[in-house]
Amino acid sequence: MPSHIPLLGRRDYAKLGAKLGLGAVAGAALASVPGIRPARAADDMDALVAAAKKEGKLNVITLPRDWANYGAIMDGFTAKYGITIDDANPDGSSADELQAVKSLKGQDRAPDALDIGPSFASIGVKRHLFTPYKVATWDTIPDGMKDADGLWVADYFGIVSIATNTNVVKNAPTTWADLKKPEYKGMIALNGSPLGAGAAFAAVFAASLGNGGSYDDIAPGVAYFGELAKIGNLSPAAATGPALLVSGQAPIVINWDYLTLGYRDMAVGKANISVVVPEGSTPYGSFYCQAIPADAAHPNAAKLWQEWLYSDEGQLLYLAGYAHPARYADLAKRNLIPASLSAKLPPAGPYADVKFATQAQVAKAQKTLAELWPRMVKI
Repeated sequence: MPSHIPLLGRRDYAKLGAKLGLGAVAGAALASVPGIRPARAADDMDALVAAAKKEGKLNVITLPRDWANYGAIMDGFTAKYGITIDDANPDGSSADELQAVKSLKGQDRAPDALDIGPSFASIGVKRHLFTPYKVATWDTIPDGMKDADGLWVADYFGIVSIATNTNVVKNAPTTWADLKKPEYKGMIALNGSPLGAGAAFAAVFAASLGNGGSYDDIAPGVAYFGELAKIGNLSPAAATGPALLVSGQAPIVINWDYLTLGYRDMAVGKANISVVVPEGSTPYGSFYCQAIPADAAHPNAAKLWQEWLYSDEGQLLYLAGYAHPARYADLAKRNLIPASLSAKLPPAGPYADVKFATQAQVAKAQKTLAELWPRMVKI
């Protein structure tokens, strides 16, 4: 998945730290939310559960427990169905996942379920690595977030946000224009170079959308960061985790919302962190995808895993980790998002309006970025 935008690689940038026990607490709370419905008809589900339990195991790969609330999600699956989960290479990349599908083919430890970025999902389809499967809630997943044949389906998405340590910065920026103010000299950091870090690439794309660019033209975003560097506001520090933000060494960080919101929780008692989606601009977002390898060692467990992830309960567990689930609009429409959780999230508007760049647009942007960034951004 980055790796995703995480289209360049999820593990290229910082993973969330523990969310003060948020996952476990949220899992218990969401189980009692009124109106949550089962993933599919009881007779179909009973047969799938029986087949999955007979297999007895699920092999996942590159799922850090503190990323998008996967710890609580995996624990919830095991508690509900009694199926143990082996999470291989939790700090790996989408490329590692596809390689494991090839190298472990035919073995009992071969991956059963993948969580990969769109660009790698496309590669997997072209190489015929996946088997199709459509969950019971398929029709409530937006068309742009799933393969028509069921070879992959988005599970969650994030959008670019601005996090500010308000203990250091009294007037937190809320727009791209704000970040040019002299008062932010040396304060603004990305999580690395956009030439190699997925979240930084997304920040440049988001800045383009907010400065006259488009999904077909990332150049204004490069020019924008070139200006930030020229006026001295852009720090050379790589904010690859919460430390620089919380300590105040880089008190303004541009990163994925599900990371910055997690940093906000982690900073309680140490610093006050404000998180906003840039106002007055088209939000830039991207998603990760679930896919079942054609040679999964435990194919029924893999299908049951997807049913769990795309059930109301599973989708709300993603949201408890601040990763907006693919079925967010459907959950919101049916008033299934607990008020206590909504209160911790940014306004819903940008999430309803978000659109995603196509693979062709991303590839074009990456090429433009590689050509312009070294020449235009000097820090």
